[in-house]
Amino acid sequence: MANWLAALRPGLRGLLWALGLGLAGTALVLVGVVLGRTYGASRPPTLGLPLRDRGPLARRLEPVFTAQEKQALKENLRGSIRLQTVSFSEDEQNVTALAEFEPYIRKAFPLVFSTTFIQHQVIGGYSHLFTVQGSDPQLQPYMLLAHIDVVPASPEGWDVSDPFSAEERDGFIYGRGTLDNKNSVMGILQALEFLLKRNYRPQRSFYIGLGHDEEVGGKKGAKKIVAELESKGVKLAFVLDEGSFILDGVVTGIEKPVALIGLTEKGAITAHFTVTSSPGHSSAPPKRTSIGILSEAMSKLEKNPMPNLFGQGPELLMFEELAPEFKFPLNIIMANLWLFAPLVGRFLERTPSTNTFVRTTTALTMFNGGIKSNVIPPFANATANFRIHPAQTVDQVLEIIEQTIDDGQVKIELEDAFDPLPISPWDDQTFGVQVFRQAILDVFTDVGSIAPGICVGNTDSRHYTSLTNAAYRFNPVFFNPTDLPRFHGLNERISIDGYERQVKFLFQVIQHSDFHQPTVPHANLHEL
Repeated sequence: MANWLAALRPGLRGLLWALGLGLAGTALVLVGVVLGRTYGASRPPTLGLPLRDRGPLARRLEPVFTAQEKQALKENLRGSIRLQTVSFSEDEQNVTALAEFEPYIRKAFPLVFSTTFIQHQVIGGYSHLFTVQGSDPQLQPYMLLAHIDVVPASPEGWDVSDPFSAEERDGFIYGRGTLDNKNSVMGILQALEFLLKRNYRPQRSFYIGLGHDEEVGGKKGAKKIVAELESKGVKLAFVLDEGSFILDGVVTGIEKPVALIGLTEKGAITAHFTVTSSPGHSSAPPKRTSIGILSEAMSKLEKNPMPNLFGQGPELLMFEELAPEFKFPLNIIMANLWLFAPLVGRFLERTPSTNTFVRTTTALTMFNGGIKSNVIPPFANATANFRIHPAQTVDQVLEIIEQTIDDGQVKIELEDAFDPLPISPWDDQTFGVQVFRQAILDVFTDVGSIAPGICVGNTDSRHYTSLTNAAYRFNPVFFNPTDLPRFHGLNERISIDGYERQVKFLFQVIQHSDFHQPTVPHANLHEL
């Protein structure tokens, strides 16, 4: 036996030596690939080529506003904030304020309402559809979206006296709707007003859709606008709605601001959970009451989050395009997500603001049960909201919910549910992407990169999928870490300079949309 082992030993040494060399070689190759992808590959086109190199434009107007125009745009926005266009629920809105909004914008934007090639329609009672007829009917139209309604706000906790006062303080305008989304409503109309004042006539036709019930689903506003356009056979080159922002100091490891444009939206489920049982006196309770059963079920949902899906949706493209902007060693990690995606996914799930990018989130939002302190509760109800990752569907999430709860006593009823939105195209040849990149280059010279992303909330653009496959979500306003709690929260505000730049961005979007095609004939537009 010993002789056999002795004879075998040199061969084993050779095999181990060969394996060692092989492993070392593999490691060197792996390191080479990682470093090559980080430093050797060409930089992703995070800003893209200027559109001015790609097609003719008859006359280009510079986005330069006079002092009088700057004062007008500021006061027009402030006046719109004072109109309390609040949506409380689908069936409860401040219709008085919504009705007052039309005469307000007619007065603020007289050229928009008096120009012969612009048609205005009121849709669904309070929403507005503008048709701007371009000089070339061969060019496929596009659409700009925003919404008039806002979420409720009470004065308690605000730094200003009234959340609808539009008070100006330290270079900011405070008020509900300054970020969500009257800045876009007024910004679109203001940009168009300024272009008309300069005798601009667009070559490419476009639409403006201002919904009045986005905050409660958009069924009476956006959906009816879509139905109106469908009836006329309209197809759109792209749609631009609210959504992501210019993130400043938000993305760890990146110094310069990042313009994040949403390619899709997460889906959503609002589900009601109910347990019923026989009432009785609390002196002889059962082992498990309806409240206890439902509490246990809800606890299971919180303790067992949905799977981490980082790398299976457009978030992968976002980090890959931003890779060159990250500091060392994050630039190496982000440039090689084929290797490090599991590590990055585990890191992102640690905080709520980034966890939302990697999975379907679960939020328990309502719970009640019982009728009296000494009566066994005959019922318990809970509500949860799930925001669905683009790699999942409603049916898949519901299956996980049922498996996690695993209790037939818990009944599940859906109030609302829809899948994640289709992912819009993103490359140098995509018309809308070219337009947005150029407008950002013109106006936001301090932006370091432009990247695709996911819109974790929902917008009216989700109703427009029958009209276009290119829906983009971008609110061209700087957004820093302190702004996150202001959104639907206290002290919502927009900087005056930031709003001026938003108007300039929209001013440029309209012009750059005339630069170059696709040339898709648009029937029926001039028959309106």
